[in-house]
Amino acid sequence: MPGTDIYSASSGIVILAKFNGANGYSIHIINENLEFIYGHVSPNFIVNVGEKVEQNQIIGQVGTKYVEKIPENNYTDYTGRSTNGSTTGPHLHFGIKKDGIAVNPLDFL
Repeated sequence: MPGTDIYSASSGIVILAKFNGANGYSIHIINENLEFIYGHVSPNFIVNVGEKVEQNQIIGQVGTKYVEKIPENNYTDYTGRSTNGSTTGPHLHFGIKKDGIAVNPLDFL
């Protein structure tokens, strides 16, 4: 649901907080060789690149389906309105990469 708080799965450093293509507005946090990826978040970022975050800290909220006025956004729905990346509705896309390779998040949580 849009506005639902997102909690960091790990402590680490924010390395990305911006519109990021198919993942829409995204936050990436790195901790050693693990990168935690949160996609389709609200553009009202709570954290900033370079900031240290703690595990279970609120880092953002789930974003809305529609976003406007983003020049690099090529994603739209059947109505032609700009969406928060490649999405059909509000949700959180969560992923983990180990040494740059996507892994199953359930193996780490």
